[in-house]
Amino acid sequence: MPRFSVNPPRSVLAVVGGCLVAISLPPWGWWPLAFVGIALFEIALQHDPSRRRRFRLGWLFAVAWLLPGMAWMWFLTAPGYPLATALFGLFHAVAAIAAPTGRWRVLGRPAAHSLAEALRFCFPFGGVPLASLAISQASGPLVGVARIGGALLLTWITFQVGFALAHLHQPDRVLVGALTAVGVVVMLSLVAPRGHASGKILRVAVVQGGGPQGTRATSTEPGIVLQRHLAATATIPVDPLLDLVVWPENVIDVDQVPFADSPELGPVAAQAKRLGVPLLVGITEDAPNNRFLNAQVVVTPDGQVSSRYDKVRRVPFGEYMPLRGLLAALGAPTDLVPRDAKAGTEPAFLTLPDSTRVAVVISWEVFFGGRARDGVSHGGQLLINPTNGSSYTWTILQSQQVGSSRLRAVETGRWVAQASPTGFSAFISPEGDVFDRTSVSEQKVIVRDVALRTGSTWYVRVGDKAWVGLMALILGLATWRAKRDASPRATDRALITVNRSSR
Repeated sequence: MPRFSVNPPRSVLAVVGGCLVAISLPPWGWWPLAFVGIALFEIALQHDPSRRRRFRLGWLFAVAWLLPGMAWMWFLTAPGYPLATALFGLFHAVAAIAAPTGRWRVLGRPAAHSLAEALRFCFPFGGVPLASLAISQASGPLVGVARIGGALLLTWITFQVGFALAHLHQPDRVLVGALTAVGVVVMLSLVAPRGHASGKILRVAVVQGGGPQGTRATSTEPGIVLQRHLAATATIPVDPLLDLVVWPENVIDVDQVPFADSPELGPVAAQAKRLGVPLLVGITEDAPNNRFLNAQVVVTPDGQVSSRYDKVRRVPFGEYMPLRGLLAALGAPTDLVPRDAKAGTEPAFLTLPDSTRVAVVISWEVFFGGRARDGVSHGGQLLINPTNGSSYTWTILQSQQVGSSRLRAVETGRWVAQASPTGFSAFISPEGDVFDRTSVSEQKVIVRDVALRTGSTWYVRVGDKAWVGLMALILGLATWRAKRDASPRATDRALITVNRSSR
C-alpha cells in the first residue's frame, strides 16, 4: 500500500508563506498575515542542516512574496521585473543559509533576513525598498516601532514575531529572550519621543488634477497636465486662513529655459496672487549634456521663485538608465528613458516666505527613510511628498506609497501631505493615520489644518546604520552560540548532565 503524508511539502509551505506576506502588503493590506507567512516559512525550514535546501526554501519564500508585491515594476521595466525579483530572492536565500540552525535559529534567522532587507533597501542602483515588511505593518499596531529604528527595526520586529510563532509549542530560554526583546522595544515605542507641536497651524490645500493612469511623459502633452492642475486650483476659494497650496511632482515641464523665466510661471503665479499664498509646484527643466532636473519650487504671491529642492534619489530605469551603454549594445529598449535626470545635492527642504521650513521627499524618495530624516534634521516642520504615479496601472505602487508616507510620518513625528496628479493624494498624521485620501484619476482638492511640529524622534537622531550593526551583532552572537552548542565538548557536557540526573 502506498503511504500518503498529511504534511505538505516544505517547498509548498515556503511558497504559501511568501504569498501570505504578499497579501499583507498594500493594496491588500491584511497585515496579520505577514506573521503567519513567516511562521510557515520557519516551519518549512525547520532544523535543517542542508544548506542547499535552506537556500532553495529561502529563495522560494522571497519570490512568492515579492513577485505579487512588486508587480508594479512591470510597467517600469518588464525585463527588469523578473530579474529584480529573482535577485532579491537570492538575498533571502543567502540569509537562510547564513543563519544558524538549532535552537538559536529563532534569534539568528530574523536578524539574517532583516539584513537581507537592509541590503535590498540600498543595492543595486540605490535600492528598491518596496513590498517591504515594514510597509505591510504601516497600518498595524507595531508601527510605532518606526519612531525608534525606522523601517529596519520594524522589519526585525515583524520577522522576530513571525519566526517565534512557529516555536510557541516548545518554548525555551532563547525564545523567551527573543520575545522579551520584542516586548521591550514595543514598550519603548509607546514612550519614545514623537516631536511636539510648535503651536502654529497651517491650512494646506493639496491639488490633484486628475486624468488617466498608465500614461508616460513621452506620450503625454505636458500642457494638458498643467491645465488640469490650474483648473483644479481655480476651484479653491479665497480664504484668509489658507496658508499653502501643494502641487504634485513634475506637473510643469519647461523647455530650454529655467522655470523662473518660462511662460508657464505666469498662470501659476496668478493663482498664488489670487489666493495670497505660496504654491509648491513640481517642475522639470532641461539640464546640460542632454539631462533634466526634477524639482519642487516655491512660487510666491508676488510671482517669484523663492526656494527650490532638486530630487536626489532618482528612479532607476524611470528617471535614469543604469548601464545605458551596455544595455544599448545588447539591444535593450533604452529609448524608453531617452535622457537621464541629474541628481540634486542639497538638503531636502523648502523655505516658505515666512521662513518656515518644509521637508520634501519627491515621489520615489518617500520609500527611503533617510531622505525624510534629512529634511526634518534641517528644520522641516511639515513633510510633503509630491509624487507622480500616473505611469503605473493598478494601485499597487500608489498604495504602497501611502504606506511609506505613513512610515515616514511616524519616523519623523511630522504631518505628511502627499500630492499626486492621478492618485493617491492624502494627509497623514504623525501617528500614521490617513485622512482625505482621494480616488484614482479624480480631480480634487483636499484641505486640512495641520500642526507644524518640532523636535526629533530617536530615528531622526540615530538613523539606520546603528540598527544594521545591531542586526549583524545579533546574527553573529546567535551563530557563535549555535556553533558552541554543537561542539563535541558541549555535547559531552550535556551527556554528563543527563547521566548524573538519571542516577
